[in-house]
Amino acid sequence: MTQTPSLKSQTLQIGGMDCGSCAKTIEVGLQQLNGVTEVKVNFTTGKARISYNPEVLSEKTIYDQIRSLGYAVEQSHDHNVDVTPVKMLQLQIGGMDCGSCAKTIEAGVQKIIGVKQASVSFASERLQVSYDPQLVNETAIYDRIKSLGYTVEEGVEASSHHHTDSCDGETPAVSDREYEHQHEKPINKPKQKSDLASWRFWIENRRGQSVILAGIGLVLGLISQNLALPIWVARAFYGIGIVITGYPIARAGLFELRLRRADMNLLMTISVIGAVILGDWFEGALVVFLFTFGTTLQVFTFGRTRNAIRSLMDLTPPTATVKRNGQEVTVSVESIQLGETLTIRPGGRVALDGVVVSGASAIDQSPITGESIPEDKAPGDNVFAGTLNQTGFLEVKVTHTASDTTVAKIINLVEQAQESRAPSQQWVDKFAEVYTPIVILAAIAIALIPPLAFAQSFNVWLYRALVMLVIACPCALVISTPVSIVSAIGAATRKGVLFKGGNALETAGRLTTFAFDKTGTITQGLPVVQKVYDLGKVSANMVLLIAASVEQQSEHPLSKAIVAKAHDQGMELETPINFTALPGKGIQANFKEQLYFIGNQRLFLDQGIRLSGEAEYLLASIEQLGQIPVLVGTNEGLLGAIALSDGIRLEATEALRQLKRVGLKRLVMLTGDRTAVAKQIAQQVGITEYRAELLPKDKLEEIQLLRQTGVVGMVGDGINDAPALAAADISFAVGGIDIALETADVVIVGSDLRRLAYAVELSRRTVSVIKQNVVFSLVTKGLFLLLGTFGFVGLAVAVLADTGTSLLVTANGMRLFRTKAVKD
Repeated sequence: MTQTPSLKSQTLQIGGMDCGSCAKTIEVGLQQLNGVTEVKVNFTTGKARISYNPEVLSEKTIYDQIRSLGYAVEQSHDHNVDVTPVKMLQLQIGGMDCGSCAKTIEAGVQKIIGVKQASVSFASERLQVSYDPQLVNETAIYDRIKSLGYTVEEGVEASSHHHTDSCDGETPAVSDREYEHQHEKPINKPKQKSDLASWRFWIENRRGQSVILAGIGLVLGLISQNLALPIWVARAFYGIGIVITGYPIARAGLFELRLRRADMNLLMTISVIGAVILGDWFEGALVVFLFTFGTTLQVFTFGRTRNAIRSLMDLTPPTATVKRNGQEVTVSVESIQLGETLTIRPGGRVALDGVVVSGASAIDQSPITGESIPEDKAPGDNVFAGTLNQTGFLEVKVTHTASDTTVAKIINLVEQAQESRAPSQQWVDKFAEVYTPIVILAAIAIALIPPLAFAQSFNVWLYRALVMLVIACPCALVISTPVSIVSAIGAATRKGVLFKGGNALETAGRLTTFAFDKTGTITQGLPVVQKVYDLGKVSANMVLLIAASVEQQSEHPLSKAIVAKAHDQGMELETPINFTALPGKGIQANFKEQLYFIGNQRLFLDQGIRLSGEAEYLLASIEQLGQIPVLVGTNEGLLGAIALSDGIRLEATEALRQLKRVGLKRLVMLTGDRTAVAKQIAQQVGITEYRAELLPKDKLEEIQLLRQTGVVGMVGDGINDAPALAAADISFAVGGIDIALETADVVIVGSDLRRLAYAVELSRRTVSVIKQNVVFSLVTKGLFLLLGTFGFVGLAVAVLADTGTSLLVTANGMRLFRTKAVKD
């Protein structure tokens, strides 16, 4: 009899997955191992569950296979397994000119033995490395980056609040590849106006200085040439311009050659050297001048798209005043502990998240929530770091340390979103990897075949090949997507919409259906008095006065809503006596020498108080409207009733109209509430489709059904609708910021539902701009490749076309900053 081998199951935490396709790669790779029976990889959680026969396959083989696929095993849920530790390192990089620079750094760092994965975002100038500390240390990574011609600003992490006071568009540190190798730390200088029209921009940074000097050399060379001076004079001036601006380009090109890669720097170096060899010194000087001038403009322009995250960093003050030992002292925010008390005077910024313990004031929360109207704060209310105290003195008990504040979480979220690669960017990157080698091979063919096969002029066809090399670099194409993504995410952050990456940003634009959780999303999640009824014995106002006076001493949400209604109407409440709470029924108390009962129908039945036919009809009418009746009466009978329901958000109806305006075909409400309540709410806000009396698993099934007919977005508060949020194509969270930041693809800060339409509109504009940029880049490249092949354009025009295209796609992407809210 054959014995079935016992299978072993193991769950591993995998590092380095960027998208769902990474999970598929790992699944396929592990399934190829002999002995593996089942593999499931979850990209969302980063975990892989593997079932295998331990008699055939060892754990080490599994780990080696994962690593060979380019991923890291960070943690094993089998405590008997010795997993190689993996460390993460995040660095700020200086000296990148375009998207291909990011690729250069990635390729160079990934070649270090022990590095598991390297990812560089040109948008945020940030490198993230996962590595095995047993094989490589941080110093080796720093040295490799510097050897590639870039600088490392040490000690800067993605969630850090540290930032440099550099001009917009100018990287924090001077690049090795641009000018000279520097080991000393950069000196902080006062911020200066980064206006391109300002002479300070061109005089006080090295990029501008090199452009000016190269331009002077070019002009002097032209003058010498026109004055018929000896040819060597003009060439000397041209040579000065070439050396000044060409040295950092050539140095960077040599670094690329060592990596067996070809980026714009290497191609530009070959082209300039080729022009000089052919005797065209003027064109060589003009080419390098135009290239440097274009990249300077590009770095400046792209730098402006990073200002949204920088403005968030500037919100939090570096110091705060706390009460210690009965005295006020000013200390750094990093040293403040949980539970300490901050003192905040009018005009001061809140340094840390906390709860008000003393004082009252109005707080400007617009940087966090996007709400333009200041919010009144009193003891018990929460305040956020980075918000502005306007009118009163506050004492705030700290609830979150500096690294855990809401603004710190938002900064971290936005940085991660800017660094993520959207599907369109992944396609562009793959295309660029194929495009450049093909064009380089074509250029070599153009340089050799006509002269050798058809006895054509070698100089003519070599020159045309040099033109093709300039056109070969896909800088504009590579930058076309990230500049749009970064601009859109920056614009959304200012409006109180946080996208968790380019994938979420692009998906939102394809939505056809929105499903809404009712409680806490369409409604406020708190009861509100809808109407007060009387039965003719006393007025409706007296019914409310009696109920509110008696309910003052209750903490029940319905009681608080009744008291709030009375306060809104300016009623002066009196204190009852002999207050008694009757759990599950209501309350009773003496008010003005009369015993009153306030509660549900069961309370009155238990007291032997019969309801008249009119009272029964009123009760049924209220319940038919999906509202909760609170009965008010005495031993002699019912005096009246108060109808309450979950209050609808003030902006809900307008928000839903705006979603229809931007083209959403289906709006569906999902709720666990009764059908009558769901129907009433749906009618009030203008939703025609609703599903009621749903359990969490039922909401999940409804989302799956909706996805069969369209792209579905789920909107909830992230508390009791997590399964449905996870099942949707994209999830939107409204409500508490702490919860929302952890649960959804898109966070609506401040809970204003009207931002949903803005998010959809921004996403659609972003996708449209990306398509425009990609098509424009491809068409421009194709046109100039054709013109260059037949000799209709020279090197200078080719450079101008390349840098000009890069600037145009950058400017086009920056238009997303001006996306406005959808009007009703």
